[in-house]
Amino acid sequence: MQCILLAAGYATRLYPLTENMPKALLKLGDKTILDMVVDKIDEVHDVEKIYIVTNKKFCKNFEAWAEEHNGSKPVEVINDHTTDNDNRLGAIGDLRYVIDLKNIDDEILVMASDNIFNFSLNDFVDIYRQKNCDMICAHRIKKREDLHSMGVAELDEKGKVLGFEEKPENPKTDLGVSPFYLYKQDTLPLIDEYLKTGNNPDAPGHFVPWLIGRKDVYAYVFDAVRIDIGTPESYYDAVDRLEKGILFKD
Repeated sequence: MQCILLAAGYATRLYPLTENMPKALLKLGDKTILDMVVDKIDEVHDVEKIYIVTNKKFCKNFEAWAEEHNGSKPVEVINDHTTDNDNRLGAIGDLRYVIDLKNIDDEILVMASDNIFNFSLNDFVDIYRQKNCDMICAHRIKKREDLHSMGVAELDEKGKVLGFEEKPENPKTDLGVSPFYLYKQDTLPLIDEYLKTGNNPDAPGHFVPWLIGRKDVYAYVFDAVRIDIGTPESYYDAVDRLEKGILFKD
């Protein structure tokens, strides 16, 4: 299994914090957000290598981080050569870029680089192995308004994904989807097909409703805390919670 971390955004909502620093390399205590994410990936025995896909603007920042990083998995930084929001590839476009560039023909763990969490990725992988199907992650969202800014899934009693909508105006469930995905080896060509037929290349969740029309996809529903660092408020709140020792308190 290979891991692809999506880190090619420009994080304009976090300006001025991210004018010259990628969001994933902002500090939380003595670690970066990326350190905390990669620590979780390092626990997964199945993962052989971590690819971090970023843009031309921030590539050197990630390369400097990688030179100092001493985790258990090899890390490679991939420059997608985009320079701003106008020519970016989008998350799914970046996913295909890495797969094609590195000739990946394997199952993949796809993750955002700006979400920190306190559940074990091994639990996610274990369910994936049991189901032997592509997997997404979901958890119950208490504030209904939060569902408007994320993917929302409909599941059957066995966890099979029946429906999926990205940023719905009227969410059909309270199951918000987190940016963690496990795709089987034979799903990789479908990513290329999805993009070649003119579908949305942006948020990784856009691929899921298209995929469930072609393959069974299941959800791992976790009961844990996940923090999406997407705004200055969410970042400073995470800093404050860490200082108080309650970072992952619900």
